[in-house]
Amino acid sequence: MEITKETKLDKVLEIKGAEEILFEYDVPCLSCPYAKYEMAELDLGTICERYGIDCNKLVDSLNDISKEG
Repeated sequence: MEITKETKLDKVLEIKGAEEILFEYDVPCLSCPYAKYEMAELDLGTICERYGIDCNKLVDSLNDISKEG
């Protein structure tokens, strides 16, 4: 599965190792009590924009582990 800025968080979390990558990039959604209700609507681009995360680097890292997978 190729990850893009439009990929929803719930799909990203299906990838083995994705949670660790998201923690490395300080994606706060994993510890947010409301995020579990919004994961199907939250896309990486919106999350990165909202929290000042370099989306291109995050997407590249997620694609790297997705290919390993």
